[in-house]
Order: sequence, then structure tokens, then C-alpha cells
Amino acid sequence: EMRRTVEEFHAIGAAGVVLDIKTGELLAMSSLPDFDPHFPSRAGDAQRFDRVALGTYEMGSTFKSFTFALALESGIANLHNGYDASNPLHYANFTITDSHPKRRWLSLPEIYAYSSNVGTARMFLDIGTHRQKEFLNKLGMLKPIDFEMPEHAQPLYPKDWKEINGITIAYGHGISVTPLHLVRGIATLVGDGTLEPLTVLKDGNKDKARGERVISAQTALQMRRLMRMVVRHGTAGKADIAGYRVGGKTGTAEKVQGGGYNKDNKMASFIGVFPIDAPRYIVLVMIDEPKGNKITFGFATGGWIAAPAVGRVIERMAPLMDVKPGFDVAGDDAEQYWVDTEKRPSSPPLPGLRTAAYVRPVAFVTR
Repeated sequence: EMRRTVEEFHAIGAAGVVLDIKTGELLAMSSLPDFDPHFPSRAGDAQRFDRVALGTYEMGSTFKSFTFALALESGIANLHNGYDASNPLHYANFTITDSHPKRRWLSLPEIYAYSSNVGTARMFLDIGTHRQKEFLNKLGMLKPIDFEMPEHAQPLYPKDWKEINGITIAYGHGISVTPLHLVRGIATLVGDGTLEPLTVLKDGNKDKARGERVISAQTALQMRRLMRMVVRHGTAGKADIAGYRVGGKTGTAEKVQGGGYNKDNKMASFIGVFPIDAPRYIVLVMIDEPKGNKITFGFATGGWIAAPAVGRVIERMAPLMDVKPGFDVAGDDAEQYWVDTEKRPSSPPLPGLRTAAYVRPVAFVTR
């Protein structure tokens, strides 16, 4: 599926991971371009480079998951709160914008589902840099991952962690980690809230001590609800597979080139979790520098490029892993937090940045 996506969108490479959340076992890892191990001398540098364990990348909006988890865990916000995303956020000489702005107040579920940079940045300003750095450190985002393979890449992050760094890190720019960091972090948020070790061995974690608790079980439940809403109402609709309740988060990160960000060269990703009600597997697909086409209306985003690939993997993988489909399951637990109302207040009813009043947009235009 990764190779098919790379070819279809004329990308330069890809990375993919499948994780068993319960055991911490890495069931599959793939890096493209690859090479025939029978003829290693024929491989060039690009083929030899392991994008999964050794490559570090700015993960884009998938990183918003950690900002939301911290806000929920610390009591700064809940799923009934919202932030003002009516206008871009100006900070010093920087302007934070949304790719597809709604130009109104957004609820927390909407900020996450529509992947609003402005709403996430405003939420970060309530959190602060100290709590952010401490939380990411607890999630293991600031040091290499220790597991059986020799590749242990060091994440890249600001030495002087200023507030503007914290703002961009909140929505996935300004910090670079490996795909394995992202997978382990998301597993922590949707599992039972503990940071478990990764292994490439069958039963490799069987005799290891349990990991450190990072978030409560209640926060993990709320994160699962948010991720479900991304697939049901937000940017990852193309990963909504019949019979399987998929949740997850899209990410589209502009790559750094020549000392700045190149808006034409992106890393498009989607990290999917299923079944989202009782998470067992995580599937991550990252596509490096895809080119949009007429099928995607020119967009080269995680929702258009990576989410369909993850959906196809889940569709074929789930029966093989004995994950039974559920076509007649009771109402979706996440739907209670997705409020549909035509009324919207002209101003926030509560002081400060947060408000419980919000409105679902009439139409959803783009992923």
C-alpha cells in the first residue's frame, strides 16, 4: 500500500508501522525506497536509510494529540470547551493561520477534527512551555527509544524552549522525532495511559516492568473519542472503513529546506487506531513529498494521501488478525460530543479563551 501510494502521488519515499498496543510488539515496519537484502551492494544511501527508526521528522498535526491530552489531563480544557479561531493568531513577528479556516469559535472536538492550528495554539497559551516540555519528556519524546534494533535516533528540539517554540510544537512544527516516537506516544494516549516499551520480538515485553503512567484512563477515553471524531467528521474521512471503528489523526508538515519551510514539499501522514472503542492496533503511514492530483483536487495532505492507504491496510489486515467487524453496534460513543446547532453566539459567553458554546459548520469542504 505504501508503494502504491508513493507511485500514485509521485512521492520520494514513505515510512509505515503496525503496532500491537497491548503487547508493545512492532508487527510491521517498512521504509521506502528499500532494497533486496540478497544484494546489499546494489543499494544506494536512500535505500539503506531506515526512515522508521533512524529518520526524524516534524510530524505536523498528529502532534496536536499530545497538546490535547495535556490540556485534558491538567484540567485546562474539556470536550465542552472551545477557543476562538475567527482570525489568525499574531505573536511577535509570527502569524499562525489555519489551512482551511472556519473563521469562528470552535469547540475542542472541532479544533481537533478540523486540525486548527489557531485553536491549538490558543490552547497552548493556557498550558505554557514548562508543562508542555515536562509532558513531552514523560512521553519519551526528548530522548532516543531503546529497543532491540541498533538505530536509536535522537529527537531534535529547541535548546532554548521559548513560548513561540511551544506554540509551533503544539501543532507539530519545531520538534523532530522518529515515527516510532509518534507511534509509542499515540499508543500511550489511547491505551491505558502508560508509556510501554517497544519490541520487535514476539513476547519481547513479557517479563519487563510496566511503564510509567502519563495520563489517566479518563483522559485516554477522551482522546479515543476525539480520534473517532477525526474520522467521522474531520480530516480523515477516507479512513472510515465499513465494519471497523477507526480513529486517528492526520498530519501535514511542510519540510524545512534552505533555512525555511517549503510549502510545496510536505510530509503527509495518518496514524490510525482500531478498534477505537477498545484499541488493539495502530497503523501509521507517512508519505514523503507527495504531489496532489485531480483525484485529491491538488491537495497533498495527510487526509487525502495517507488516510486512504491506512484504511486499505486496516480493511485487509483486520480479518487476518481476527478482528471481527461490527455492523450493528450501538450508537457511537464519540457522537455525544459532536453538537450540531445552527445557533452561534456573536461573542463568547464566558471570559477568557474558553467557551462551551459552539456550532458545527454547515458543510465540510476539504480533507
